[in-house]
Amino acid sequence: MEFQDKVLKCVDCGADFIFTAGEQLFFHDKQFKNEPKRCKACKAKRVAVLGAPPASGGPSYAKVETRTTCSQCGKETTVPFKPTQGRPVFCRECFQQRRTAAVSA
Repeated sequence: MEFQDKVLKCVDCGADFIFTAGEQLFFHDKQFKNEPKRCKACKAKRVAVLGAPPASGGPSYAKVETRTTCSQCGKETTVPFKPTQGRPVFCRECFQQRRTAAVSA
């Protein structure tokens, strides 16, 4: 497939910018359906304000840190999720031990 440079208009600042043949090839290879809407300057400004966009394109969630007690050794620990009732929760050391034991078994 042959691509040629294309002039697009930025939705933020209204300036024209070039959507290069190389960028179009990249978009095609990644199977992106939409052309870019913003020039590089506006895109950089948007990323700086909003933070890096989520890789999946879905909503971003605040990181959850929950204090809990390890089900194996009883040590108080924090985990990066909200524990589900009835399921064991392990501290980092016990989790690593269990994972190592499961791999070698």
